[in-house]
Amino acid sequence: MASPADAKLNLPTTEKEGANVDKIRDILFGSQMRDYEKRFARLEETLSKAVDTLREDMTKRLDTLSGYVQQEVESLSHRIKAEKTERGDHLKELSREFKDAEKLLERKITQVDEQLADTQSELRGKLLEQSKNFSNDIEKTRRDISAALDREVQALRHDKTDRAALADLLAEFSLRLKNDFALPGE
Repeated sequence: MASPADAKLNLPTTEKEGANVDKIRDILFGSQMRDYEKRFARLEETLSKAVDTLREDMTKRLDTLSGYVQQEVESLSHRIKAEKTERGDHLKELSREFKDAEKLLERKITQVDEQLADTQSELRGKLLEQSKNFSNDIEKTRRDISAALDREVQALRHDKTDRAALADLLAEFSLRLKNDFALPGE
């Protein structure tokens, strides 16, 4: 093994050898390496231009897409507003029609109530009139019957034997049958 002092002594020779190897490489492969470096530089430049072109193209497409999306959003927003306005108008119209129908129905109900009240009043009047007529007819019939009955009673009293006279006659008849009755002049 070499001591550290020997290693220090060998160091400059190792560097010289490394530099020599680089020179040999440069002589053997130098032209190819420069060619590769040029190709890599062109390739890198071409790739950089393609990336820039792609970036510009993507930016344009994204701007176009963004514009389209913005237009569609605005279009949908306008359509929604128009539909909202239209629905609001329809709702107002329906509300107005409902109120008109409600007023018409209230007028009809009021008319029917008035007609019903008039009809009830008329019917009550007719019922009262008929009731009075029936009462008058009943009273007249009662008076007529009472008068006819009185006439018949009077006729019976006059034409027929009176009850008291009949009672006296029957009492006398009964006494004669018993032979308890004495006739004047016997």
